[in-house]
Amino acid sequence: MSINVYAIATPFVIALAMGEFIYCVAKRNGYYSFQDSIASVGTAVINQCVNVAVALLVLPLFAQLGQFAFWKFDSTSPWAILGLFLGVDFLFYWFHRFGHRTNIGWAAHSPHHSTEELNYAVALRASVTQRIFSFLFYWPLVIVGFSPEAVLTMVAFHLVLQFIPHTRVIPKMPRWIESWLNTPSHHRVHHARNERYLDKNYAGSLIIWDRMFGTYAEETEECSYGVTTPPNTWDPTFINFQYWGKLVSDAVKTRSTWDRLRLWLMPTGWRPSDLPPRDELKWTPGEEAKFQSMELPNIRGYLIFQMVTSMPFMLLVSHHGSPLTGWQKLTLSILFWAMATAWGGMMESKRWGLPLEMARVLTSGGSVLLWLTQAGAPLTWRTLTAAWLAVTLVWLSVARMSHRTSAPEPRASR
Repeated sequence: MSINVYAIATPFVIALAMGEFIYCVAKRNGYYSFQDSIASVGTAVINQCVNVAVALLVLPLFAQLGQFAFWKFDSTSPWAILGLFLGVDFLFYWFHRFGHRTNIGWAAHSPHHSTEELNYAVALRASVTQRIFSFLFYWPLVIVGFSPEAVLTMVAFHLVLQFIPHTRVIPKMPRWIESWLNTPSHHRVHHARNERYLDKNYAGSLIIWDRMFGTYAEETEECSYGVTTPPNTWDPTFINFQYWGKLVSDAVKTRSTWDRLRLWLMPTGWRPSDLPPRDELKWTPGEEAKFQSMELPNIRGYLIFQMVTSMPFMLLVSHHGSPLTGWQKLTLSILFWAMATAWGGMMESKRWGLPLEMARVLTSGGSVLLWLTQAGAPLTWRTLTAAWLAVTLVWLSVARMSHRTSAPEPRASR
């Protein structure tokens, strides 16, 4: 039976992120941007739900493939566990490289790079479409003899480990460590949009793959983080589907059937011959203007409260002990998308931000309270849900009245 690594690792991930945040605030190093962090946490909640859903869909497929395995490895053997870890890490390198070097791969992976910061909140911002690609890259491990449950568990564990290098706080390590481990220094290079750093350091845990296959670069100059064409919004839908939209647009506009078919697997940025090349910005470290927006007045305290309280609701979807049914988890996941969208709207002072959040809170709180009651969940859970709903509705009502009396209405900056 596979282990729900995501649910088990959540407290560790939250503790590490909070530790880094407190340290950065104390040091006043500016490594955290409020708006960027809220947007990242919002998408993180969505992605935790997607991770679980994709794993449940992929497991039956892997089970079918397991019938063709050459032999069966003992999942409890230390050597088998080590071999599985190395196999996952090796295949991740090629999956990650595919995600940067092909149009369809970049469409799936680019949301993770869309932020212009690098911290543990950024590590949580992943693409909802990338998970489908990532799991499908690991099927050879099932064919060679590892159980589907063991593969999915190791993939999840490997993903959690990759949380650690997403930091600017940890400096370069001793050279003997940097020579084989994917350290924070190596991963800073990977997230940088400096020309010399583009398409480098794809490693998950072991940097040896980059050294072997010619994609290694050392951190030698200050990194400028993000993509060369920033989304300039906190809207999770746009962030997740921006590049997909460009590819679909190219496929529709081109007159060449052959180009329409091969567009998806061509190198990143390639366009059909009858369409002009894309204009991309060149960045000079230290001179870039990071995206910021004019948010609704006095909304930060509310967003922080919602960010913290969203975690228990997320566990109702991702934890194996959740009393919710499958369709209830799906419904709550859709409401999480509405949540992240509403947060983005409020941070950009969109007129629909507060109404959407009000609708989302009423639907989420009421539904979860009903579902917990039907499932016979502990009274404490239901009481806390009701308290959250009451506090949130009062807070939103005050925010809405405050927004109505503030004039003129602020607008998002670009």
